[in-house]
Amino acid sequence: MRCPNIGLYLRNVVAGVDVKVPLADGQYVTAINFDNAATTPPFRAVMTEIMNYAPWYGSVHRGKGYKSVLTSKLYEAAREVVRRFVNASGHDVVIFTKNTTESINILAHVLAAAGCDQVVLSTQMEHLANDLPWRERFTTDYVAIDEYGRLSLPDLEAKLLKYQGRVKLVAVTGASNVTGYINPIYEIARLAHKYGAKIFVDGAQLVSHVPVDMKPVNSLEHIDYLAFSGHKMYAPFGAGALIGPRDAFENAAPVYKGGGAVGLVSSQSVQWDEPPARFEAGTPNMMGVLALATAIKTLLSLDMKAIAGYERKLIEYAIEGLATVPGLTLYSRRDKSEDRVSLISFTLEGLHHSVVADILAQEAGIASRSGLFCAHPYVEKLLNLSDEAVAYYQTHDDVLVPGLVRVSFGLYNDCREVDVLIDCLQRIAKKRDYYKTKYQQDGRGKRCAAACLNRYLYC
Repeated sequence: MRCPNIGLYLRNVVAGVDVKVPLADGQYVTAINFDNAATTPPFRAVMTEIMNYAPWYGSVHRGKGYKSVLTSKLYEAAREVVRRFVNASGHDVVIFTKNTTESINILAHVLAAAGCDQVVLSTQMEHLANDLPWRERFTTDYVAIDEYGRLSLPDLEAKLLKYQGRVKLVAVTGASNVTGYINPIYEIARLAHKYGAKIFVDGAQLVSHVPVDMKPVNSLEHIDYLAFSGHKMYAPFGAGALIGPRDAFENAAPVYKGGGAVGLVSSQSVQWDEPPARFEAGTPNMMGVLALATAIKTLLSLDMKAIAGYERKLIEYAIEGLATVPGLTLYSRRDKSEDRVSLISFTLEGLHHSVVADILAQEAGIASRSGLFCAHPYVEKLLNLSDEAVAYYQTHDDVLVPGLVRVSFGLYNDCREVDVLIDCLQRIAKKRDYYKTKYQQDGRGKRCAAACLNRYLYC
Protein backbone atom coordinates (compact mmCIF):
# COMPACT_ATOMS: atom_id res chain seq x y z
CA MET A 1 0.00 0.00 0.00
CA ARG A 2 1.25 3.46 -0.91
CA CYS A 3 2.12 5.60 2.08
CA PRO A 4 -0.07 8.72 2.39
CA ASN A 5 2.20 11.77 2.42
CA ILE A 6 -0.20 14.64 3.12
CA GLY A 7 0.51 14.59 6.84
CA LEU A 8 4.14 15.63 6.81
CA TYR A 9 3.45 19.35 7.01
CA LEU A 10 1.14 18.81 9.98
CA ARG A 11 4.13 17.85 12.12
CA ASN A 12 4.95 21.54 12.27
CA VAL A 13 1.77 22.36 14.20
CA VAL A 14 2.57 20.08 17.15
CA ALA A 15 5.16 20.71 19.86
CA GLY A 16 7.75 18.10 20.78
CA VAL A 17 7.63 15.90 17.69
CA ASP A 18 11.42 16.00 17.19
CA VAL A 19 12.63 15.49 20.76
CA LYS A 20 15.22 12.77 21.35
CA VAL A 21 14.63 10.01 23.90
CA PRO A 22 17.11 7.47 25.31
CA LEU A 23 17.05 3.78 24.39
CA ALA A 24 18.14 0.92 26.60
CA ASP A 25 21.59 0.87 25.00
CA GLY A 26 22.19 4.55 25.76
CA GLN A 27 21.63 5.84 22.24
CA TYR A 28 19.14 8.64 21.56
CA VAL A 29 16.52 8.56 18.82
CA THR A 30 13.67 10.82 17.77
CA ALA A 31 10.66 9.88 19.87
CA ILE A 32 7.71 8.25 18.13
CA ASN A 33 4.50 8.88 20.02
CA PHE A 34 1.87 6.26 19.30
CA ASP A 35 0.03 6.83 22.58
CA ASN A 36 -2.21 9.66 21.41
CA ALA A 37 -5.41 7.94 22.56
CA ALA A 38 -4.21 8.50 26.12
CA THR A 39 -2.86 12.04 25.74
CA THR A 40 -1.82 14.09 22.73
CA PRO A 41 1.10 16.54 22.67
CA PRO A 42 0.12 20.21 22.56
CA PHE A 43 -0.39 22.30 19.47
CA ARG A 44 2.25 24.98 19.08
CA ALA A 45 -0.57 27.48 18.71
CA VAL A 46 -1.88 26.47 22.12
CA MET A 47 1.46 27.05 23.80
CA THR A 48 1.89 30.38 22.01
CA GLU A 49 -1.57 31.55 23.06
CA ILE A 50 -0.93 30.56 26.69
CA MET A 51 2.36 32.46 26.78
CA ASN A 52 0.84 35.51 25.11
CA TYR A 53 -2.09 35.54 27.52
CA ALA A 54 -0.12 34.78 30.72
CA PRO A 55 0.76 38.45 31.50
CA TRP A 56 -2.95 39.28 31.32
CA TYR A 57 -4.10 36.42 33.55
CA GLY A 58 -6.76 37.47 36.04
CA SER A 59 -9.77 36.22 37.98
CA VAL A 60 -12.82 35.03 36.07
CA HIS A 61 -16.07 36.96 36.76
CA ARG A 62 -16.84 39.67 39.28
CA GLY A 63 -13.41 41.32 39.20
CA LYS A 64 -13.48 44.94 38.00
CA GLY A 65 -9.86 45.31 36.95
CA TYR A 66 -8.95 45.24 33.27
CA LYS A 67 -7.22 41.85 33.46
CA SER A 68 -10.22 40.30 35.18
CA VAL A 69 -12.66 41.76 32.66
CA LEU A 70 -10.49 40.54 29.77
CA THR A 71 -10.14 37.08 31.32
CA SER A 72 -13.89 36.80 31.87
CA LYS A 73 -14.60 37.72 28.26
CA LEU A 74 -12.12 35.14 26.98
CA TYR A 75 -13.58 32.50 29.30
CA GLU A 76 -17.15 33.05 28.10
CA ALA A 77 -16.05 33.33 24.47
CA ALA A 78 -14.54 29.85 24.82
CA ARG A 79 -18.02 28.43 25.45
CA GLU A 80 -19.10 29.66 22.04
CA VAL A 81 -16.00 28.12 20.45
CA VAL A 82 -16.98 24.76 21.96
CA ARG A 83 -20.61 25.23 20.94
CA ARG A 84 -19.73 25.93 17.29
CA PHE A 85 -17.22 23.07 17.20
CA VAL A 86 -19.94 20.46 17.71
CA ASN A 87 -22.93 22.51 16.47
CA ALA A 88 -24.56 22.50 19.89
CA SER A 89 -28.06 23.90 20.19
CA GLY A 90 -28.80 27.35 21.59
CA HIS A 91 -30.77 25.51 24.30
CA ASP A 92 -27.61 23.74 25.45
CA VAL A 93 -25.20 24.81 28.16
CA VAL A 94 -21.45 24.28 27.92
CA ILE A 95 -20.02 23.36 31.32
CA PHE A 96 -16.25 23.42 31.69
CA THR A 97 -14.83 20.47 33.60
CA LYS A 98 -11.46 18.80 34.16
CA ASN A 99 -12.02 16.03 31.63
CA THR A 100 -14.55 13.56 30.25
CA THR A 101 -14.51 11.49 33.44
CA GLU A 102 -15.56 14.44 35.58
CA SER A 103 -18.16 15.40 32.99
CA ILE A 104 -19.80 11.98 33.13
CA ASN A 105 -19.80 11.93 36.92
CA ILE A 106 -21.48 15.35 36.96
CA LEU A 107 -24.07 14.22 34.42
CA ALA A 108 -24.81 11.04 36.39
CA HIS A 109 -25.31 13.13 39.53
CA VAL A 110 -27.64 15.55 37.73
CA LEU A 111 -29.78 12.89 36.07
CA ALA A 112 -30.04 10.81 39.23
CA ALA A 113 -31.44 13.83 41.07
CA ALA A 114 -34.43 13.81 38.74
CA GLY A 115 -36.00 10.52 39.53
CA CYS A 116 -36.64 7.01 40.63
CA ASP A 117 -36.36 3.53 39.19
CA GLN A 118 -34.82 4.56 35.90
CA VAL A 119 -32.50 2.62 33.64
CA VAL A 120 -29.28 3.60 31.89
CA LEU A 121 -28.20 1.48 28.96
CA SER A 122 -24.44 1.46 28.58
CA THR A 123 -22.50 -0.97 26.36
CA GLN A 124 -19.94 -3.71 26.73
CA MET A 125 -17.35 -1.59 24.93
CA GLU A 126 -17.18 1.40 27.27
CA HIS A 127 -14.30 3.04 29.05
CA LEU A 128 -14.86 2.68 32.80
CA ALA A 129 -15.60 6.40 32.98
CA ASN A 130 -18.80 5.73 31.02
CA ASP A 131 -19.72 2.72 33.09
CA LEU A 132 -18.94 3.08 36.80
CA PRO A 133 -20.76 6.40 37.42
CA TRP A 134 -24.00 4.89 36.06
CA ARG A 135 -23.71 1.71 38.12
CA GLU A 136 -23.88 3.63 41.39
CA ARG A 137 -27.04 5.61 40.67
CA PHE A 138 -29.19 3.69 38.18
CA THR A 139 -30.29 0.26 37.16
CA THR A 140 -27.66 -0.36 34.50
CA ASP A 141 -27.78 -2.79 31.62
CA TYR A 142 -25.30 -3.35 28.81
CA VAL A 143 -25.84 -3.55 25.08
CA ALA A 144 -24.03 -6.56 23.64
CA ILE A 145 -21.14 -6.56 21.19
CA ASP A 146 -20.52 -8.99 18.34
CA GLU A 147 -17.51 -11.29 17.91
CA TYR A 148 -15.44 -8.43 16.50
CA GLY A 149 -16.24 -6.08 19.37
CA ARG A 150 -18.83 -3.96 17.53
CA LEU A 151 -22.02 -2.65 19.11
CA SER A 152 -25.18 -4.64 18.36
CA LEU A 153 -27.99 -2.30 17.28
CA PRO A 154 -30.59 -5.11 17.39
CA ASP A 155 -29.66 -5.79 21.02
CA LEU A 156 -29.95 -2.08 21.80
CA GLU A 157 -33.49 -2.00 20.44
CA ALA A 158 -34.35 -5.24 22.24
CA LYS A 159 -33.26 -3.74 25.55
CA LEU A 160 -35.13 -0.49 24.91
CA LEU A 161 -38.25 -2.61 24.34
CA LYS A 162 -37.54 -4.76 27.38
CA TYR A 163 -37.62 -1.84 29.82
CA GLN A 164 -40.87 -0.39 28.41
CA GLY A 165 -40.08 3.30 28.65
CA ARG A 166 -37.96 3.18 31.80
CA VAL A 167 -34.69 3.82 29.97
CA LYS A 168 -33.63 7.36 30.82
CA LEU A 169 -30.38 7.40 28.91
CA VAL A 170 -28.33 5.46 26.39
CA ALA A 171 -24.69 6.16 27.27
CA VAL A 172 -22.32 5.18 24.50
CA THR A 173 -18.77 5.89 23.42
CA GLY A 174 -18.37 7.77 20.17
CA ALA A 175 -15.28 5.71 19.35
CA SER A 176 -13.72 2.83 21.23
CA ASN A 177 -10.36 3.42 22.90
CA VAL A 178 -9.53 -0.28 22.36
CA THR A 179 -10.59 -1.17 18.82
CA GLY A 180 -11.06 2.29 17.32
CA TYR A 181 -14.58 1.50 16.10
CA ILE A 182 -16.75 4.56 15.56
CA ASN A 183 -20.24 3.86 16.81
CA PRO A 184 -23.25 4.86 14.65
CA ILE A 185 -24.27 7.55 17.11
CA TYR A 186 -27.02 8.98 14.93
CA GLU A 187 -28.66 5.58 14.46
CA ILE A 188 -28.37 5.05 18.21
CA ALA A 189 -29.93 8.47 18.78
CA ARG A 190 -32.85 7.57 16.52
CA LEU A 191 -33.49 4.36 18.47
CA ALA A 192 -33.13 6.06 21.85
CA HIS A 193 -35.56 8.84 20.93
CA LYS A 194 -38.00 6.39 19.37
CA TYR A 195 -38.38 4.75 22.79
CA GLY A 196 -38.40 7.94 24.85
CA ALA A 197 -34.78 7.88 26.00
CA LYS A 198 -31.99 10.39 25.55
CA ILE A 199 -28.45 9.74 24.36
CA PHE A 200 -25.11 10.66 25.87
CA VAL A 201 -21.96 10.34 23.75
CA ASP A 202 -18.53 9.99 25.32
CA GLY A 203 -16.59 11.94 22.71
CA ALA A 204 -13.13 11.60 24.25
CA GLN A 205 -11.80 9.42 21.41
CA LEU A 206 -13.93 10.99 18.69
CA VAL A 207 -13.88 14.77 18.50
CA SER A 208 -10.21 15.26 17.58
CA HIS A 209 -10.43 12.76 14.70
CA VAL A 210 -13.70 13.35 12.84
CA PRO A 211 -16.29 16.14 12.58
CA VAL A 212 -19.04 15.84 15.20
CA ASP A 213 -22.46 17.46 14.85
CA MET A 214 -24.92 17.32 17.76
CA LYS A 215 -27.77 18.07 15.27
CA PRO A 216 -30.83 20.28 15.95
CA VAL A 217 -33.03 19.56 18.96
CA ASN A 218 -36.00 18.67 16.76
CA SER A 219 -34.00 16.04 14.88
CA LEU A 220 -34.34 12.38 15.81
CA GLU A 221 -30.55 12.23 15.39
CA HIS A 222 -29.96 14.95 17.99
CA ILE A 223 -27.21 14.15 20.49
CA ASP A 224 -28.64 15.19 23.86
CA TYR A 225 -25.40 15.13 25.84
CA LEU A 226 -21.76 15.17 24.77
CA ALA A 227 -18.48 15.29 26.69
CA PHE A 228 -14.81 15.40 25.72
CA SER A 229 -11.35 16.18 27.11
CA GLY A 230 -8.83 18.79 25.99
CA HIS A 231 -5.82 16.62 26.74
CA LYS A 232 -6.85 14.18 23.98
CA MET A 233 -7.15 17.01 21.42
CA TYR A 234 -3.79 18.78 21.70
CA ALA A 235 -4.75 21.01 24.66
CA PRO A 236 -2.97 20.37 27.95
CA PHE A 237 -3.71 22.13 31.28
CA GLY A 238 -6.69 20.03 32.34
CA ALA A 239 -9.95 21.22 30.80
CA GLY A 240 -12.88 19.37 29.31
CA ALA A 241 -16.48 20.11 28.42
CA LEU A 242 -19.94 18.75 29.18
CA ILE A 243 -22.72 19.87 26.83
CA GLY A 244 -26.41 19.30 27.32
CA PRO A 245 -29.86 20.91 27.54
CA ARG A 246 -30.11 23.74 30.05
CA ASP A 247 -33.33 22.50 31.62
CA ALA A 248 -31.69 19.22 32.61
CA PHE A 249 -29.24 21.10 34.82
CA GLU A 250 -31.62 23.67 36.31
CA ASN A 251 -33.20 21.48 38.99
CA ALA A 252 -30.15 19.72 40.41
CA ALA A 253 -27.80 20.89 43.13
CA PRO A 254 -24.15 21.03 42.05
CA VAL A 255 -21.70 18.23 42.72
CA TYR A 256 -19.11 20.68 44.04
CA LYS A 257 -20.45 23.36 46.37
CA GLY A 258 -18.83 26.70 47.10
CA GLY A 259 -18.03 30.08 45.66
CA GLY A 260 -18.96 30.65 42.05
CA ALA A 261 -21.82 28.13 42.15
CA VAL A 262 -24.23 30.28 44.13
CA GLY A 263 -26.50 33.26 43.75
CA LEU A 264 -27.28 34.55 47.27
CA VAL A 265 -26.64 32.58 50.46
CA SER A 266 -27.85 33.23 53.99
CA SER A 267 -27.31 31.30 57.21
CA GLN A 268 -30.57 29.50 56.57
CA SER A 269 -30.76 29.08 52.80
CA VAL A 270 -28.78 28.66 49.60
CA GLN A 271 -29.69 30.01 46.19
CA TRP A 272 -27.75 28.19 43.48
CA ASP A 273 -26.57 30.09 40.44
CA GLU A 274 -27.91 29.28 37.00
CA PRO A 275 -26.16 26.66 34.84
CA PRO A 276 -23.42 26.51 33.70
CA ALA A 277 -21.94 28.51 36.61
CA ARG A 278 -23.74 26.26 39.10
CA PHE A 279 -21.46 23.40 38.08
CA GLU A 280 -18.21 25.37 37.95
CA ALA A 281 -17.56 26.04 41.64
CA GLY A 282 -14.28 27.65 42.65
CA THR A 283 -11.81 29.55 40.51
CA PRO A 284 -12.14 28.37 36.90
CA ASN A 285 -9.21 26.79 35.09
CA MET A 286 -8.67 29.69 32.69
CA MET A 287 -5.45 28.31 31.21
CA GLY A 288 -7.10 24.98 30.49
CA VAL A 289 -10.16 26.58 28.92
CA LEU A 290 -8.04 28.89 26.77
CA ALA A 291 -5.95 25.91 25.66
CA LEU A 292 -9.09 23.97 24.77
CA ALA A 293 -10.56 26.84 22.76
CA THR A 294 -7.28 27.44 20.93
CA ALA A 295 -6.93 23.73 20.10
CA ILE A 296 -10.46 23.69 18.69
CA LYS A 297 -9.73 26.73 16.52
CA THR A 298 -6.56 25.02 15.29
CA LEU A 299 -8.38 21.80 14.44
CA LEU A 300 -11.03 23.72 12.54
CA SER A 301 -8.39 25.68 10.63
CA LEU A 302 -6.78 22.39 9.57
CA ASP A 303 -10.20 21.06 8.46
CA MET A 304 -11.66 18.15 10.42
CA LYS A 305 -12.62 16.29 7.24
CA ALA A 306 -9.04 16.49 5.97
CA ILE A 307 -7.75 15.26 9.32
CA ALA A 308 -10.19 12.33 9.27
CA GLY A 309 -9.18 11.42 5.73
CA TYR A 310 -5.48 11.48 6.45
CA GLU A 311 -5.71 9.52 9.69
CA ARG A 312 -7.93 6.97 7.96
CA LYS A 313 -5.23 6.32 5.37
CA LEU A 314 -2.57 6.12 8.04
CA ILE A 315 -4.41 3.55 10.16
CA GLU A 316 -5.15 1.46 7.05
CA TYR A 317 -1.46 1.56 6.19
CA ALA A 318 -0.58 0.48 9.74
CA ILE A 319 -3.13 -2.33 9.86
CA GLU A 320 -1.86 -3.70 6.55
CA GLY A 321 1.68 -3.70 7.90
CA LEU A 322 0.75 -5.20 11.28
CA ALA A 323 -1.03 -8.06 9.52
CA THR A 324 2.33 -9.18 8.08
CA VAL A 325 3.94 -9.72 11.50
CA PRO A 326 4.10 -13.45 12.38
CA GLY A 327 2.08 -14.34 15.48
CA LEU A 328 0.41 -10.93 15.74
CA THR A 329 -3.35 -10.85 16.35
CA LEU A 330 -5.34 -7.70 15.61
CA TYR A 331 -8.34 -7.01 17.84
CA SER A 332 -10.68 -5.44 15.31
CA ARG A 333 -11.71 -6.14 11.75
CA ARG A 334 -9.43 -5.21 8.86
CA ASP A 335 -12.40 -4.19 6.70
CA LYS A 336 -11.57 -0.83 5.09
CA SER A 337 -15.25 0.09 5.00
CA GLU A 338 -15.38 0.03 8.80
CA ASP A 339 -15.74 3.47 10.40
CA ARG A 340 -12.87 3.89 12.85
CA VAL A 341 -10.48 6.33 14.42
CA SER A 342 -6.73 5.98 14.16
CA LEU A 343 -5.93 3.36 16.78
CA ILE A 344 -5.49 -0.40 16.85
CA SER A 345 -4.81 -3.02 19.53
CA PHE A 346 -2.99 -6.31 19.17
CA THR A 347 -1.16 -9.15 20.89
CA LEU A 348 2.04 -10.90 19.90
CA GLU A 349 2.06 -14.63 20.46
CA GLY A 350 4.36 -15.81 23.25
CA LEU A 351 5.05 -12.39 24.77
CA HIS A 352 3.17 -10.55 27.47
CA HIS A 353 1.67 -7.25 26.33
CA SER A 354 3.77 -5.25 28.79
CA VAL A 355 6.94 -6.86 27.45
CA VAL A 356 6.10 -5.92 23.87
CA ALA A 357 5.41 -2.32 24.88
CA ASP A 358 8.67 -2.20 26.84
CA ILE A 359 10.68 -3.46 23.87
CA LEU A 360 9.09 -0.92 21.54
CA ALA A 361 10.08 1.87 23.92
CA GLN A 362 13.52 0.63 24.89
CA GLU A 363 14.70 -0.44 21.44
CA ALA A 364 12.90 1.94 19.06
CA GLY A 365 11.76 4.92 21.12
CA ILE A 366 8.10 4.12 20.37
CA ALA A 367 5.55 5.11 22.98
CA SER A 368 2.60 2.72 22.94
CA ARG A 369 0.25 1.55 25.67
CA SER A 370 -0.40 -1.90 27.07
CA GLY A 371 -2.98 -3.43 29.36
CA LEU A 372 -6.73 -3.07 29.67
CA PHE A 373 -6.96 0.64 28.77
CA CYS A 374 -9.53 1.35 31.50
CA ALA A 375 -12.01 -0.65 29.43
CA HIS A 376 -11.60 -3.85 31.44
CA PRO A 377 -14.87 -5.67 30.58
CA TYR A 378 -14.41 -4.94 26.87
CA VAL A 379 -10.84 -6.24 26.72
CA GLU A 380 -11.75 -9.24 28.87
CA LYS A 381 -14.50 -10.09 26.38
CA LEU A 382 -12.23 -9.61 23.37
CA LEU A 383 -9.72 -11.97 25.01
CA ASN A 384 -12.49 -14.48 25.85
CA LEU A 385 -11.70 -14.38 29.55
CA SER A 386 -14.30 -16.13 31.68
CA ASP A 387 -15.70 -14.64 34.88
CA GLU A 388 -13.74 -17.30 36.77
CA ALA A 389 -10.51 -16.24 35.09
CA VAL A 390 -11.13 -12.57 35.92
CA ALA A 391 -11.86 -13.47 39.54
CA TYR A 392 -8.60 -15.43 39.64
CA TYR A 393 -6.60 -12.44 38.42
CA GLN A 394 -8.38 -10.19 40.91
CA THR A 395 -7.30 -12.36 43.83
CA HIS A 396 -3.76 -13.33 42.77
CA ASP A 397 -1.21 -10.55 42.84
CA ASP A 398 1.62 -12.80 41.70
CA VAL A 399 0.35 -13.44 38.16
CA LEU A 400 0.41 -11.19 35.14
CA VAL A 401 -2.95 -9.90 33.97
CA PRO A 402 -3.69 -10.47 30.26
CA GLY A 403 -4.14 -7.45 28.03
CA LEU A 404 -3.37 -5.88 24.68
CA VAL A 405 -0.86 -3.51 23.12
CA ARG A 406 -2.34 -0.35 21.61
CA VAL A 407 -0.89 2.07 19.08
CA SER A 408 -2.79 5.27 18.40
CA PHE A 409 -2.03 8.01 15.93
CA GLY A 410 -2.50 11.75 15.77
CA LEU A 411 -2.66 14.08 12.81
CA TYR A 412 1.12 14.64 12.98
CA ASN A 413 2.21 10.99 12.78
CA ASP A 414 3.38 9.60 9.44
CA CYS A 415 4.16 6.41 7.54
CA ARG A 416 7.86 6.57 8.25
CA GLU A 417 7.07 6.18 11.94
CA VAL A 418 4.69 3.33 11.18
CA ASP A 419 7.45 1.63 9.21
CA VAL A 420 9.71 1.80 12.28
CA LEU A 421 6.94 0.14 14.32
CA ILE A 422 6.44 -2.67 11.80
CA ASP A 423 10.18 -3.31 11.45
CA CYS A 424 10.57 -3.47 15.23
CA LEU A 425 7.65 -5.88 15.63
CA GLN A 426 9.02 -8.06 12.83
CA ARG A 427 12.31 -8.24 14.71
CA ILE A 428 10.57 -9.05 18.00
CA ALA A 429 8.54 -11.80 16.34
CA LYS A 430 11.68 -13.41 14.91
CA LYS A 431 13.49 -13.27 18.25
CA ARG A 432 10.56 -13.82 20.61
CA ASP A 433 12.30 -16.63 22.51
CA TYR A 434 15.22 -14.32 23.19
CA TYR A 435 12.95 -11.52 24.37
CA LYS A 436 10.83 -13.87 26.43
CA THR A 437 13.92 -14.98 28.31
CA LYS A 438 15.34 -11.48 28.65
CA TYR A 439 12.22 -9.71 29.86
CA GLN A 440 10.19 -12.38 31.61
CA GLN A 441 12.78 -14.63 33.22
CA ASP A 442 15.47 -12.15 34.11
CA GLY A 443 15.50 -13.09 37.80
CA ARG A 444 11.89 -12.04 38.17
CA GLY A 445 9.91 -15.21 37.52
CA LYS A 446 6.36 -14.35 36.53
CA ARG A 447 6.49 -10.78 37.76
CA CYS A 448 7.48 -7.66 35.88
CA ALA A 449 9.08 -4.80 37.70
CA ALA A 450 6.64 -3.08 40.06
CA ALA A 451 6.38 -0.03 37.84
CA CYS A 452 5.51 -2.19 34.85
CA LEU A 453 2.89 -4.10 36.82
CA ASN A 454 1.20 -0.91 38.00
CA ARG A 455 1.18 0.52 34.50
CA TYR A 456 -0.60 -2.30 32.71
CA LEU A 457 -2.86 -3.41 35.55
CA TYR A 458 -4.39 -0.03 36.20
CA CYS A 459 -4.91 1.25 32.63
